[in-house]
Amino acid sequence: MAKITAGVATSHVPAIGAAIDNGKTQDPYWQPLFAGYDFAKEWIKQQKPDVVILVFNDHASAFDMNIIPTFALGCAPSFAPADEGWGPRPVPTVMGYPELAAHIAQSVIQQDFDLTIVNKMDVDHGLTVPLSLMFGQPEAWPCKVIPLAVNVVLYPAPSGKRCYALGKAIRNAVESFDQDLNVQIWGTGGMSHQLQGPRAGLINKEFDNNFLDRIVDDAENLAEMPHFDYLNQAGSEGVELVMWMVMRGALNDKVDLKKRFYHVPASNTAVGHLVLENK
Repeated sequence: MAKITAGVATSHVPAIGAAIDNGKTQDPYWQPLFAGYDFAKEWIKQQKPDVVILVFNDHASAFDMNIIPTFALGCAPSFAPADEGWGPRPVPTVMGYPELAAHIAQSVIQQDFDLTIVNKMDVDHGLTVPLSLMFGQPEAWPCKVIPLAVNVVLYPAPSGKRCYALGKAIRNAVESFDQDLNVQIWGTGGMSHQLQGPRAGLINKEFDNNFLDRIVDDAENLAEMPHFDYLNQAGSEGVELVMWMVMRGALNDKVDLKKRFYHVPASNTAVGHLVLENK
């Protein structure tokens, strides 16, 4: 049977992708950040996941204000890198897993989550930057990817509690799939940052580090955090952290923390990264 063995959390800052694509990872500004992912790159070579369920948010590449799904599951055979205004990133096409994605959709919807099923979708930096951070610059991504897009761009966004529960539903779905698969789930976005208004440039190290601690050992209570706390303490874009709760909900209550990394700044954003294995 398929099994979720591990979870990864990481920010998905677009400038990180630009640094990779333009050969600037060893520049003084960027080198400390990329060094924080050295462990994960070696770890994932050993783990060899067959498929990654990658929780991200679209940045007006696949969706716009005409259609705003709260949870959208990519069920296509492949997903092309999106053109975000300066051409698509020079990264491989993302290969999907339609059979498992369809099974997840069936199972999760029967567990009372109303998913939007997407059979054609370009994927932007929200999805491709995490892949680059974990896998580098391969000619082809070494595993299949099921994208799960969460609306954290336009109000109302789903609560952390709802995202945490969705993770549990996804786990039930994966474990009822009758193929022997090593599955990982990644939660992306965050940490504290605000891109506009009087608080533009906000970074809250205390909040971020508290979140990194609690999502490992106190996730059930962390899931109860209301939207106002995310917005007030972590900035208008800090609500992206609810996507990490999908990842955490899909794992065991007790996990092994294999890597914890926090870095400020990366393009006016706090970058957080966790590698968690199921006990």
